[in-house]
Amino acid sequence: MMMVLVLSLCGVALLLALAGLFAFGLRRRLLQRSGGTFDCNLRWNAPAPLAEYAGEAAGDDADRGAGQGPGDAQGTAGADGHGAGGRGVGGGKGWAYGVARYNGDQIEWFRVFSYAPRPRRFLERHCIEVLQRRDPEGEEELALLSDAVILACSLHGTRVELAMSEDALTGFLAWLEAAPPGQRVNVA
Repeated sequence: MMMVLVLSLCGVALLLALAGLFAFGLRRRLLQRSGGTFDCNLRWNAPAPLAEYAGEAAGDDADRGAGQGPGDAQGTAGADGHGAGGRGVGGGKGWAYGVARYNGDQIEWFRVFSYAPRPRRFLERHCIEVLQRRDPEGEEELALLSDAVILACSLHGTRVELAMSEDALTGFLAWLEAAPPGQRVNVA
């Protein structure tokens, strides 16, 4: 009798796990059915590059030691709580996997590992200012997809980094440049 109960509970747990995986797949399919979607990792409130962040010229990094943040000599977290690594002080931390969808003059960004039917973030075309483009470095290479390119942007004064494939980047920049006349668009 006890064995039947244990097997029944295991079966229910397995069915719930399969239903959860099915729901992830179904949600992704529903997001992509209208087209205009692409894989896009996002890092909100991304740390600025070391030279900007520390308020020093890039040549002064040798005084601290290569690759170390504004913290102590071991490269531990500075006063703001971010650790060292990569060009940004946050290294590979803070990235969220997502799917972005074009919707008129905005991009809707959905987390991959979420059941929410609504976008987590909205990126409005007229508020996006491209700051720099770079390849992943250090821990970012492990945290992001293998062919990712990172685009640092400013959105309402918040530094945002988007990681996407080269093809998705081409489409994103074309979408930015295709703004209606009179809209200020800054694509670096």
